[in-house]
Amino acid sequence: QVQLVESGGGLVQAGDSLRLSCAASGRTFSAYAMGWFRQAPGKEREFVAGISRSGGTTRYADSVKGRFAISRDNPKNTVDLQMNSLKPEDTAVYYCAADSNLALFLPPRLTVSEYDYWGQGTQVTVSS
Repeated sequence: QVQLVESGGGLVQAGDSLRLSCAASGRTFSAYAMGWFRQAPGKEREFVAGISRSGGTTRYADSVKGRFAISRDNPKNTVDLQMNSLKPEDTAVYYCAADSNLALFLPPRLTVSEYDYWGQGTQVTVSS
Protein backbone atom coordinates (compact mmCIF):
# COMPACT_ATOMS: atom_id res chain seq x y z
CA GLN A 1 0.00 0.00 0.00
CA VAL A 2 1.12 3.57 -0.66
CA GLN A 3 -0.03 6.92 0.64
CA LEU A 4 0.06 9.95 -1.66
CA VAL A 5 0.07 13.63 -0.75
CA GLU A 6 -0.04 16.37 -3.37
CA SER A 7 1.19 19.93 -2.97
CA GLY A 8 1.90 22.99 -5.08
CA GLY A 9 -1.53 24.02 -6.28
CA GLY A 10 -2.70 27.61 -6.29
CA LEU A 11 -4.15 30.54 -8.17
CA VAL A 12 -2.19 31.79 -11.17
CA GLN A 13 -2.79 33.84 -14.29
CA ALA A 14 -2.99 32.52 -17.82
CA GLY A 15 0.49 31.98 -19.21
CA ASP A 16 2.05 31.35 -15.81
CA SER A 17 3.77 28.19 -14.63
CA LEU A 18 3.13 25.97 -11.64
CA ARG A 19 4.82 22.85 -10.32
CA LEU A 20 2.85 20.17 -8.52
CA SER A 21 4.56 17.60 -6.35
CA CYS A 22 3.34 14.29 -4.98
CA ALA A 23 5.08 12.63 -2.05
CA ALA A 24 4.62 8.90 -1.56
CA SER A 25 5.08 6.82 1.55
CA GLY A 26 4.67 3.15 2.28
CA ARG A 27 5.64 0.42 -0.12
CA THR A 28 8.64 0.77 -2.47
CA PHE A 29 7.89 3.71 -4.74
CA SER A 30 9.48 2.16 -7.83
CA ALA A 31 6.86 -0.60 -7.68
CA TYR A 32 4.28 1.86 -9.01
CA ALA A 33 3.66 3.57 -12.29
CA MET A 34 2.43 7.05 -11.50
CA GLY A 35 -0.10 9.36 -13.02
CA TRP A 36 -1.58 12.81 -12.70
CA PHE A 37 -5.29 13.27 -13.30
CA ARG A 38 -7.57 16.27 -13.00
CA GLN A 39 -11.23 16.93 -12.43
CA ALA A 40 -12.99 20.17 -13.27
CA PRO A 41 -16.40 21.05 -11.78
CA GLY A 42 -19.15 19.08 -13.46
CA LYS A 43 -16.72 16.96 -15.45
CA GLU A 44 -15.30 13.48 -15.12
CA ARG A 45 -11.80 12.88 -13.86
CA GLU A 46 -9.37 12.76 -16.78
CA PHE A 47 -5.84 11.61 -17.44
CA VAL A 48 -3.21 14.35 -17.67
CA ALA A 49 0.19 12.64 -17.61
CA GLY A 50 1.76 9.34 -16.62
CA ILE A 51 5.23 7.94 -16.05
CA SER A 52 6.47 4.37 -15.99
CA ARG A 53 7.96 2.71 -12.94
CA SER A 54 11.51 3.37 -14.13
CA GLY A 55 10.75 6.88 -15.29
CA GLY A 56 11.84 6.01 -18.82
CA THR A 57 8.45 6.37 -20.49
CA THR A 58 5.91 9.16 -20.23
CA ARG A 59 2.51 9.78 -21.75
CA TYR A 60 0.41 12.93 -21.96
CA ALA A 61 -3.10 13.97 -22.78
CA ASP A 62 -3.25 15.83 -26.08
CA SER A 63 -4.50 18.92 -24.30
CA VAL A 64 -1.27 19.30 -22.30
CA LYS A 65 1.39 18.00 -24.68
CA GLY A 66 4.24 20.45 -25.04
CA ARG A 67 3.15 22.41 -21.96
CA PHE A 68 3.29 19.89 -19.09
CA ALA A 69 6.12 17.59 -18.05
CA ILE A 70 5.97 14.72 -15.58
CA SER A 71 9.05 13.45 -13.76
CA ARG A 72 9.82 11.18 -10.85
CA ASP A 73 12.62 10.72 -8.35
CA ASN A 74 12.47 7.17 -7.06
CA PRO A 75 15.03 7.56 -4.25
CA LYS A 76 13.06 10.57 -2.95
CA ASN A 77 9.64 8.96 -3.50
CA THR A 78 8.27 11.91 -5.43
CA VAL A 79 6.56 12.57 -8.73
CA ASP A 80 6.22 16.09 -10.08
CA LEU A 81 4.14 17.79 -12.73
CA GLN A 82 5.64 20.92 -14.26
CA MET A 83 2.87 22.96 -15.86
CA ASN A 84 3.80 25.79 -18.22
CA SER A 85 1.75 28.17 -20.34
CA LEU A 86 -1.29 27.53 -18.19
CA LYS A 87 -4.74 28.21 -19.59
CA PRO A 88 -8.06 28.85 -17.86
CA GLU A 89 -9.24 25.44 -19.09
CA ASP A 90 -6.50 23.83 -16.98
CA THR A 91 -8.45 24.86 -13.88
CA ALA A 92 -9.27 21.71 -11.90
CA VAL A 93 -8.43 19.65 -8.87
CA TYR A 94 -5.29 17.71 -9.70
CA TYR A 95 -4.79 14.21 -8.31
CA CYS A 96 -1.71 12.05 -8.04
CA ALA A 97 -2.33 8.32 -8.53
CA ALA A 98 -0.38 5.07 -8.33
CA ASP A 99 -0.77 1.95 -10.45
CA SER A 100 0.51 -1.18 -8.71
CA ASN A 101 -0.23 -3.65 -11.51
CA LEU A 102 2.07 -2.53 -14.28
CA ALA A 103 5.25 -4.36 -15.33
CA LEU A 104 8.52 -2.50 -15.01
CA PHE A 105 9.09 -1.31 -18.57
CA LEU A 106 5.54 -0.89 -19.81
CA PRO A 107 4.21 2.62 -20.51
CA PRO A 108 1.84 4.17 -17.99
CA ARG A 109 -1.87 3.53 -18.41
CA LEU A 110 -4.46 6.15 -19.14
CA THR A 111 -7.69 5.33 -17.34
CA VAL A 112 -8.87 6.12 -13.83
CA SER A 113 -9.91 2.55 -13.07
CA GLU A 114 -6.37 1.22 -13.59
CA TYR A 115 -4.92 3.23 -10.72
CA ASP A 116 -5.20 1.77 -7.23
CA TYR A 117 -4.19 4.61 -4.94
CA TRP A 118 -5.06 8.29 -4.97
CA GLY A 119 -4.06 11.44 -3.18
CA GLN A 120 -6.53 13.95 -1.81
CA GLY A 121 -6.02 16.41 -4.66
CA THR A 122 -4.75 19.95 -4.97
CA GLN A 123 -6.64 22.85 -6.55
CA VAL A 124 -5.22 24.66 -9.55
CA THR A 125 -7.04 27.78 -10.68
CA VAL A 126 -5.96 29.71 -13.77
CA SER A 127 -7.48 33.14 -14.26
CA SER A 128 -7.78 34.78 -17.65
